[in-house]
Amino acid sequence: MTASQPATHLPSQVMATLSALQLIDTLRARHGPVLFHQSGGCCDGSSPMCFPITDFIVGDRDVCLGQIGGADFYISGPQFAYWKHTQLIIDVVPGRGGMFSLENGEGVRFLLRSRLFDDEEYAQLQAAGKV
Repeated sequence: MTASQPATHLPSQVMATLSALQLIDTLRARHGPVLFHQSGGCCDGSSPMCFPITDFIVGDRDVCLGQIGGADFYISGPQFAYWKHTQLIIDVVPGRGGMFSLENGEGVRFLLRSRLFDDEEYAQLQAAGKV
């Protein structure tokens, strides 16, 4: 019998603050299941956008980074190539949400923050085929 290796805990590629999780719960209660998409670019595309899952078609090149508050979080392939070395942290700040994002009109908006993975975290993600 051989000893099993402890499972390597992969760092989360996306996470959310408590205020973001609370807003996700509110939006889900009103609209049903939701998902997030980060497309990049200018205007609304630079903010994480929240949609009912029935109102957004995930593209072939979109990458699912994980879940926040039970909602899948996707990023466009080109954006992922640019951001793959960072952990995305979804937060909420006062302001107006993206025109098509569900938090529009709530007086708050989702905001993307990030931090660089350290060398060990990035190596774990590489070994797992996540980057």
